[in-house]
Amino acid sequence: MAVARDTRLIVGCCVMKERTWAAMQQFVDRLPPASHYCSDQFDVYQQLIWPPSSAHIISEKKEETYTIESLNADLRTYLGRLKRRSRCFSRCWQALTRAIRMFTWHYNRRRRLILQHPKYRNGFPLSF
Repeated sequence: MAVARDTRLIVGCCVMKERTWAAMQQFVDRLPPASHYCSDQFDVYQQLIWPPSSAHIISEKKEETYTIESLNADLRTYLGRLKRRSRCFSRCWQALTRAIRMFTWHYNRRRRLILQHPKYRNGFPLSF
Protein backbone atom coordinates (compact mmCIF):
# COMPACT_ATOMS: atom_id res chain seq x y z
CA MET A 1 0.00 0.00 0.00
CA ALA A 2 1.01 3.57 -0.59
CA VAL A 3 -0.63 6.44 1.26
CA ALA A 4 -0.51 10.20 0.73
CA ARG A 5 0.42 11.57 4.12
CA ASP A 6 -1.45 14.88 3.80
CA THR A 7 -4.85 13.40 2.83
CA ARG A 8 -4.32 9.83 4.11
CA LEU A 9 -5.82 8.56 0.86
CA ILE A 10 -4.57 5.24 -0.47
CA VAL A 11 -2.78 6.14 -3.71
CA GLY A 12 -1.35 2.73 -4.54
CA CYS A 13 -2.36 -0.81 -3.72
CA CYS A 14 -0.97 -4.14 -4.83
CA VAL A 15 -1.38 -7.65 -3.44
CA MET A 16 1.68 -9.80 -4.00
CA LYS A 17 2.79 -13.16 -2.67
CA GLU A 18 6.40 -12.08 -2.20
CA ARG A 19 8.07 -8.69 -2.09
CA THR A 20 10.56 -9.36 -4.86
CA TRP A 21 12.47 -6.60 -6.58
CA ALA A 22 10.59 -7.04 -9.88
CA ALA A 23 7.14 -6.98 -8.27
CA MET A 24 7.97 -4.01 -6.08
CA GLN A 25 9.53 -2.08 -8.97
CA GLN A 26 6.32 -2.49 -10.99
CA PHE A 27 4.40 -1.14 -8.00
CA VAL A 28 6.74 1.85 -7.60
CA ASP A 29 6.48 2.62 -11.32
CA ARG A 30 2.68 2.89 -11.01
CA LEU A 31 2.73 5.27 -8.02
CA PRO A 32 1.72 8.91 -8.58
CA PRO A 33 4.55 11.46 -8.61
CA ALA A 34 5.64 12.78 -5.21
CA SER A 35 8.48 14.88 -3.85
CA HIS A 36 9.55 12.08 -1.51
CA TYR A 37 8.68 8.49 -0.69
CA CYS A 38 9.15 6.98 2.77
CA SER A 39 9.60 3.31 3.57
CA ASP A 40 10.88 1.08 6.33
CA GLN A 41 14.26 -0.65 6.27
CA PHE A 42 13.21 -3.69 4.23
CA ASP A 43 16.10 -4.50 1.86
CA VAL A 44 14.10 -4.43 -1.38
CA TYR A 45 12.97 -0.82 -0.82
CA GLN A 46 16.58 0.34 -0.76
CA GLN A 47 17.35 -1.34 -4.09
CA LEU A 48 14.36 0.04 -6.02
CA ILE A 49 14.72 2.71 -8.67
CA TRP A 50 12.64 5.63 -7.43
CA PRO A 51 11.59 8.50 -9.73
CA PRO A 52 14.58 10.78 -10.37
CA SER A 53 12.79 13.98 -9.29
CA SER A 54 11.97 12.59 -5.85
CA ALA A 55 13.77 11.46 -2.72
CA HIS A 56 13.51 8.10 -0.99
CA ILE A 57 13.61 8.32 2.81
CA ILE A 58 14.28 5.21 4.88
CA SER A 59 12.57 5.49 8.23
CA GLU A 60 14.71 3.98 10.96
CA LYS A 61 12.26 4.26 13.86
CA LYS A 62 9.03 4.28 11.83
CA GLU A 63 8.78 8.02 12.42
CA GLU A 64 8.12 8.58 8.71
CA THR A 65 5.82 5.57 8.22
CA TYR A 66 3.25 6.07 10.99
CA THR A 67 0.45 6.74 8.47
CA ILE A 68 0.89 3.46 6.61
CA GLU A 69 1.33 1.58 9.90
CA SER A 70 -2.07 2.86 11.08
CA LEU A 71 -3.57 1.82 7.75
CA ASN A 72 -2.11 -1.68 8.20
CA ALA A 73 -3.78 -1.84 11.62
CA ASP A 74 -7.10 -0.81 10.02
CA LEU A 75 -6.69 -3.56 7.43
CA ARG A 76 -6.18 -6.18 10.12
CA THR A 77 -9.12 -4.80 12.10
CA TYR A 78 -11.68 -4.67 9.29
CA LEU A 79 -10.60 -7.67 7.20
CA GLY A 80 -10.90 -10.95 9.07
CA ARG A 81 -8.68 -12.68 6.54
CA LEU A 82 -5.75 -10.51 7.66
CA LYS A 83 -6.15 -10.71 11.43
CA ARG A 84 -3.17 -11.94 13.35
CA ARG A 85 -3.22 -15.11 15.43
CA SER A 86 -6.16 -16.43 13.56
CA ARG A 87 -6.90 -19.46 11.45
CA CYS A 88 -8.93 -17.33 9.11
CA PHE A 89 -6.81 -16.66 6.08
CA SER A 90 -7.44 -16.45 2.37
CA ARG A 91 -6.80 -19.60 0.45
CA CYS A 92 -8.00 -17.94 -2.74
CA TRP A 93 -5.64 -15.24 -3.98
CA GLN A 94 -8.37 -13.55 -6.04
CA ALA A 95 -10.65 -13.32 -2.98
CA LEU A 96 -7.92 -11.60 -0.99
CA THR A 97 -7.25 -9.18 -3.86
CA ARG A 98 -10.96 -8.34 -4.16
CA ALA A 99 -11.26 -7.81 -0.41
CA ILE A 100 -8.27 -5.43 -0.40
CA ARG A 101 -9.69 -3.50 -3.37
CA MET A 102 -13.08 -3.19 -1.68
CA PHE A 103 -11.44 -2.03 1.56
CA THR A 104 -9.40 0.54 -0.40
CA TRP A 105 -12.49 1.88 -2.16
CA HIS A 106 -14.45 2.25 1.11
CA TYR A 107 -11.47 3.66 2.99
CA ASN A 108 -10.80 6.33 0.35
CA ARG A 109 -14.52 7.15 0.11
CA ARG A 110 -14.63 7.73 3.88
CA ARG A 111 -11.43 9.80 3.82
CA ARG A 112 -12.84 12.03 1.05
CA LEU A 113 -16.00 12.62 3.10
CA ILE A 114 -13.90 13.52 6.13
CA LEU A 115 -11.80 15.92 4.06
CA GLN A 116 -14.99 17.59 2.74
CA HIS A 117 -16.71 17.71 6.16
CA PRO A 118 -14.03 17.84 8.89
CA LYS A 119 -16.48 18.47 11.73
CA TYR A 120 -18.06 15.03 11.11
CA ARG A 121 -14.73 13.22 11.44
CA ASN A 122 -16.01 10.61 13.89
CA GLY A 123 -19.45 10.42 12.32
CA PHE A 124 -18.46 8.48 9.19
CA PRO A 125 -18.02 4.79 9.98
CA LEU A 126 -15.94 2.53 7.79
CA SER A 127 -18.64 0.04 6.94
CA PHE A 128 -19.01 -2.52 4.20
